Amino acid sequence: MLIPLKLSAQTDEQLMQRAARGNERCFEELYNRHARRLQGFFCRRLGNDAELAADLTHDTFLRLYDARKSYRDGKSFRSWLYTIAYNLCKNHHRSLSTNLVQTGETKLESVADNHDMELELDSAILHDALCNVLKHLSEPNAMLFSLHYEEELTVTQIAEITQLPLGTVKSRLFKVMRIIKEQLRQYANH
Repeated sequence: MLIPLKLSAQTDEQLMQRAARGNERCFEELYNRHARRLQGFFCRRLGNDAELAADLTHDTFLRLYDARKSYRDGKSFRSWLYTIAYNLCKNHHRSLSTNLVQTGETKLESVADNHDMELELDSAILHDALCNVLKHLSEPNAMLFSLHYEEELTVTQIAEITQLPLGTVKSRLFKVMRIIKEQLRQYANH
């Protein structure tokens, strides 16, 4: 007679296989193992917004739970989990961009109606400042920025294209964004 391993002794993949077959305790174990670290990932990617990070952590696990029956043996659990998380981050950033564009359009219409050119001028100044910061980035950093933020390629795709390790691409993109934020900090309250 086989004695089942304790949940804590099983790999993520073993737990996910059992969760796919309906074992709720295995799914809870996966949540307990990964939720805190995943929330940290979201916090770092979303401007240290702990509430939003908690929401997206729960959304990630809800999506994982809903898709649990599609889990395939041999697939890395962590890769699957972070693919879901990455897509949620990307969707969140897209929605922010869309909201900013819509808000900007509304404000620009309002500015035009009121003949108040101050907002339009601030926007142009900020755009010029961003272009100036991008011009002064080293070519490798400018290329990473362009591939990720303008061409909307994933970090994995960028790693394949540049033949850099995935971690190197991530750290360089983080560094680029830190440089940009620092250079544009003076415009934060304008």
